Amino acid sequence: MTTTKTIIFNPKALEDITSIVEHITENNPNAAQSFRKRLEQTCSLLADMPGIGTLRNFDNPYLANVRFLPLKQFEKYLVFYQMRDDAMHIIRIVHGARDLPALFGTDEQPE
Repeated sequence: MTTTKTIIFNPKALEDITSIVEHITENNPNAAQSFRKRLEQTCSLLADMPGIGTLRNFDNPYLANVRFLPLKQFEKYLVFYQMRDDAMHIIRIVHGARDLPALFGTDEQPE
C-alpha cells in the first residue's frame, strides 16, 4: 500500500510555473491549461511513487537524491523534486535545454 506524501512547491518552482504558463499562454491558452493539468497529475503521481523519477547528481550538497521526471505531453519540461521530511518538495520545473548545472550548481539550499 502506498502513502501519498504532502507536496510542497519551493518558491523557485512557483516562479517557474508562472513563467512557463505565461509563455505558453502567449501562443496557445488551451495548451497552458493542459500544462497546468499535466503538472498537477505528475505531482500527484510523484507523491504516490517518488522513486519513479531519474536520479540526477549536482555539485550542490543540498541536492542529494534529487530526481526529475519529464512532464507528460510536455516532455521538454522537467520536474525536479526531492523527498524531505516525509514531504515531496518540488524544487524546479525547467525546460531541459537550459543549463542545468548552472541552475543547480550553487551551494545554496533550495527554499
